[in-house]
Amino acid sequence: MSLSRLSVELIPRSTEALLDDVASVKALFPAADTLNVPDLMRFPLRSWDAAALIRPHFARVVPHIRAIDIAPDAPLPGADQPGLEEVLVVHGDPPADLSHRTYPNSTESIIRRYKKEAPHLRIYAAFDPYRRAPWQELEDVARKKEAGAEGFFTQPVFDLKLFDLCREWLRDETVFWGLSPVIGPRSRSYWETTNHVVFPKDFEPTLEANIHFAQTVLRHLSQEKGRAYLMPLRVKLDQYLPPLLEALA
Repeated sequence: MSLSRLSVELIPRSTEALLDDVASVKALFPAADTLNVPDLMRFPLRSWDAAALIRPHFARVVPHIRAIDIAPDAPLPGADQPGLEEVLVVHGDPPADLSHRTYPNSTESIIRRYKKEAPHLRIYAAFDPYRRAPWQELEDVARKKEAGAEGFFTQPVFDLKLFDLCREWLRDETVFWGLSPVIGPRSRSYWETTNHVVFPKDFEPTLEANIHFAQTVLRHLSQEKGRAYLMPLRVKLDQYLPPLLEALA
């Protein structure tokens, strides 16, 4: 058995850096068939523009779209982009730059716009097991599905027990399970403070332990032809990605 889809998340810091990372993924991690690209306000390159740059080199790209950035009368990002097949709609965090205008859109309202104005696109939404009570997050899942979402990208998981529980909650859904290395106390503090992650008592913020955890999850997902995406933050691609191939052999 093997995964049905495997994505690597790449940060669009600049055109040159992005294309270098694309080349690295192709060389180091041939198991990846997809790249997903977040839309980050601190960089000038938008996710859908990054997707257009990537597609000549990598056929499947999923740009993240921030719902709160889309004006009611503005065109939907990526809707008319040749060859683009999928987008991930997230709500979006408020910008640090207060001069950046946002709009009171819900994730569901933007999903509905995509389904109406760009029905050729497959729409994913986000699932976050840490953000709030599970029943609230699962109600959100139901609302996003009703709006037209066809699958979900999870926040990275760091605990096998929570991973198993979430798999039960989302058993009948199309899910890309997130995996991200947490190396050192600063990285751990970021996840705890910003994303409200509760790490297991025996969690080790080392590269070796994170690789072992990702291998374990990928083996579980391979048994059921699942999907995953890797978010290699603050690690070198050549240190994190190649060892994970062992779990996919």
